[in-house]
Amino acid sequence: MHKEVDIVVIGAGPSGMAAATLAAQQGASVALLDEQDGAGGQIWRSITVASDARLHTLGPDYAAGVEHARAFSESDAQHLRRTTAWQVTHDGVVNYIQDGTSASVRGKRVILCSGAMERPFPIPGWTLPGVMTAGAAQILLKSADTVPTEPAVLAGCGPLLYLLAWQYVRAGVPIAAIIDTTRADDYRRALPYLAQALGAWPYMKKGVALLRVLRQKRIPFFKGATELRVDGDERVRAISFTSGGKVRRIETGLVLLHQGVVPNTQFTWSLRVEHTWDTAQLCWRPNADELGRLEGAERVLIAGDGRGIGGAGAATIQGRLAALAALLDLGLMTGAKASPLISAARSELQPHMRIRPFLDALYRPKDANRIPADDVIVCRCEEVTAGAIRGFVEMGCTGPNQTKSFGRCGMGPCQGRLCGLTVTEIIAAARHTTPDEVGYYRIRPPIKPITLAELSTAHDGPAS
Repeated sequence: MHKEVDIVVIGAGPSGMAAATLAAQQGASVALLDEQDGAGGQIWRSITVASDARLHTLGPDYAAGVEHARAFSESDAQHLRRTTAWQVTHDGVVNYIQDGTSASVRGKRVILCSGAMERPFPIPGWTLPGVMTAGAAQILLKSADTVPTEPAVLAGCGPLLYLLAWQYVRAGVPIAAIIDTTRADDYRRALPYLAQALGAWPYMKKGVALLRVLRQKRIPFFKGATELRVDGDERVRAISFTSGGKVRRIETGLVLLHQGVVPNTQFTWSLRVEHTWDTAQLCWRPNADELGRLEGAERVLIAGDGRGIGGAGAATIQGRLAALAALLDLGLMTGAKASPLISAARSELQPHMRIRPFLDALYRPKDANRIPADDVIVCRCEEVTAGAIRGFVEMGCTGPNQTKSFGRCGMGPCQGRLCGLTVTEIIAAARHTTPDEVGYYRIRPPIKPITLAELSTAHDGPAS
């Protein structure tokens, strides 16, 4: 027998904390599982132990997580820390590992708040030591106040790239250069959405202020960069690119890449629910109703960036909406009580989403930075190149799942999490068809690697 609670929440980021807090406040029994020791997720990572100096360095958007974490800690929700969920079933059973021990819990409803992950940036040399993602560098800053010991080059596009640069400036970290892949045609494509984006003026204001600080620091800023390549032998030595009609090369020992974030969909794929290729955000998103109920999985809901990128503010509201839907479905809240709360949350969500079409158009990743040349490694776990995948297509491979048979692509420890989008797009381009037609990997549990020793320790119910 599995220990049963009303609601299991997976992930303690903005949406997970919001969902667990509201559900517990309404009297539901709630268990929240998260891999970290403290609440916060990636956006508010280590917020519960952040010093005043760290809060100042990372800025007000990060500091906003303090109140959310406090509200969650004061609720009656059970927080299962250092917990890796490795399977979710249609009947609400969540299998997990906590501190080396395997256990499970059944939720009458499960709310997935798995968040986002950085989009792969497969360019020549991206696997060299000394190349990291901007998100990984930010995690080091948030969790351990760790910053580079030498000037870094930040390359790519998207708000997080500029936010990290701004945070480095506040931390006193020198930046060698910012290489921006955004071009003039991106601004033209985004222009039709500008009026709508101005309805989210607080976001626009923050972005303008952030860029102003970077300009004031006179950081070398290269626009419209193309043909990015990381150079080196055993580690990175330089980054080369073309900007302003000139081929450029910057010597550096640290390159931080970023071209946006995408939903982390491993759990929803493992549930075999339908997904749609989002042509605006160039990624998969699971099909769900407005409140987060997954189509094809009666007990499971989804909230936050895992259902489509919207940011921390939107994720928090979506977490509350998913909790309200779960409470309604379980009969723990009446329609009369839930209806005005749902209406208010919908209204609150709209301003957060108004800016998305503008950002999606402006920072749309370039084809060359998503669909790499033949010699570029795509599957880092099994060292499969883009050329090998195109060769598989020539031999009859029609989709990502078949690449496992042709060349072990997607069969490493990450289970295709880091290469899945790239493999889909390479095959779609090679077959002259759409990502929707090509599909994605068939994801099977365990979602994260577990050992046989951990599995053998299985017991029922949340660990104490």
